[in-house]
Amino acid sequence: MWPVVLQQLVLVLVGCWAPVNTQTWASPAVTTEDLNPTEAALATLRVSPSSGPLATPRGTEPSAGPRPTPVTDVAALCVCDLSPAQCDVNCCCDPDCSPVDFSIFSGCSVPLVTGDRQFCSQIAATYSMNFTADPPERVFQLVTKINPSIFCIHITNNKPALSFISPEVPDENNFDKLVEVSAGFPSDAQSDVSSTTKFKSLHSSGYEYGVPLQTSDSFLRLPSPLPSSLCTDGNPAAFLVNQAVKCTRRINLEQCEEIKALQIASYNSSEILKVPYSKIKVPITVESIIVQSLNQTLIRLEGTHGLQPAFVSAGSLQICTNVVLGVKYRLTYTDAGEVTKAALSVLLGTVSSGGVPIQQKFEIEFIQQNTKPVPLSGNPGYVVGLPLVAGFQPQKGSGIIQTTDRHGQLTILRSTAEQDCLAIDGIRTPVLFGYNLHSGCKLRLSSTVPCQLAGQKVMSLLKGQGFPDYVAPFGNSRAQDVLDWVPIHFLTQSSNMQDSCQVPVALVIQVKWTKYGSSVNPQAKIVNVTANFISASFPRANSGNERTILISTAVSFVDVSAPAEAGFRARPTINARLPFNFFFPFS
Repeated sequence: MWPVVLQQLVLVLVGCWAPVNTQTWASPAVTTEDLNPTEAALATLRVSPSSGPLATPRGTEPSAGPRPTPVTDVAALCVCDLSPAQCDVNCCCDPDCSPVDFSIFSGCSVPLVTGDRQFCSQIAATYSMNFTADPPERVFQLVTKINPSIFCIHITNNKPALSFISPEVPDENNFDKLVEVSAGFPSDAQSDVSSTTKFKSLHSSGYEYGVPLQTSDSFLRLPSPLPSSLCTDGNPAAFLVNQAVKCTRRINLEQCEEIKALQIASYNSSEILKVPYSKIKVPITVESIIVQSLNQTLIRLEGTHGLQPAFVSAGSLQICTNVVLGVKYRLTYTDAGEVTKAALSVLLGTVSSGGVPIQQKFEIEFIQQNTKPVPLSGNPGYVVGLPLVAGFQPQKGSGIIQTTDRHGQLTILRSTAEQDCLAIDGIRTPVLFGYNLHSGCKLRLSSTVPCQLAGQKVMSLLKGQGFPDYVAPFGNSRAQDVLDWVPIHFLTQSSNMQDSCQVPVALVIQVKWTKYGSSVNPQAKIVNVTANFISASFPRANSGNERTILISTAVSFVDVSAPAEAGFRARPTINARLPFNFFFPFS
């Protein structure tokens, strides 16, 4: 019984090994000298291995279907052909090389050229040099290569998969369709439901930074300039991306009433979705309308009724009124990424035939709900009368820490009628740009108060609770730009008297600033700040066993701007040379 079982087991193993072994056999040589590459490939593929017990896999007929035909003509491929209309050295497949060129080659840099290596059988072009011939000549052959892998392509039933599909170029007609496809919306109706459900679940929590704002019909469009500065109306507005752009629009003045980009309704007709794929819609309300006349006069209007573009022709004068020249969106959002309010400000104008093409300005601004914008002390330069922006750096490498009270970032003592330092402890006045200040008070101490304790009390009165160590160079400097901030230089000045104890009695702050930028509109920039603490001897007690210390603070602003000098371009130099034979024949 055992011999019968072993015989059946051998037959099963042979049947399983047969389809793999048949692929590893090499095909007989085929002459392809008189055939083109395609015919040679077909002739080679029609050759089958020798018949035998292992020729037919698994004892069945071969699978029906066309064998893959070569998509690429390997005889025409030449990866080393780099010079057009010239013969490349040792490039045996270069069609620009002649037999004379081949005779001086030292070898073939690319000896083998194949097509798709995934096919079980494919045509390959081989190149070699026959140096025994006189003169040496190139040898070119088309041979059949058999892929020994069991995962090669034997039969193909999807012809488009053998080559790359030409991509669809986006234009104004198919842009929305391509955006949906790239965002995860397949064209198949059955899979579209599941994909859309998954995409909605990912964005149901709210908008994320950079995500296009969705409307009831598409996206919120914010026109933007092309490289040619012309306006394109297909740019979607992104969440939390503030933009301010200008672009040029070419119009036919007689047809201005029909151009949608010149109408207010084109910018407030859509409704923004509160969150992506939400049923809650936020309408765009018109907040303000300003009309600009031909002489640049601005008038604010109420309501949008009757503000459509209108073409007016009076003799040789042709104008179009109520044309949209500027649009500004102001969107309010929450911490969860929900849009709660959308406001629109519009600038209308009158355009004449001499003002075509027109220039339009588009802006979008995002404001977080229940927050107020941080006031600035200048943009960029400081404005006289506004407080200095200051802060401190807790550790090296961190940003600047500032108090929320802009009037409490850099302060000094405030003078009162009582002149009592203890009565005004904690009451301070901000340092305002351009304002020189001087204040002071009297500190009355008991004769039993030691000198060191008195010095600590005076220092706390001069510096306040949190004296900063950095000042912003501009009124709109950002806290993360630490390297741009100006450090405060602290100095200590003592009296010449050699006393055992001295206490600070004065703080003198000097702010040096300069005019920065163009002389037409210079901006105030702070370049240096010093805080000088002046110390004096501890006063003696009077007859009433009291010590009185006079404390004073002063702030001065010093303009260190260099005088503006008018700049002139250098005179052009004439580098003219006469021809050498100009004076011929007199030279």
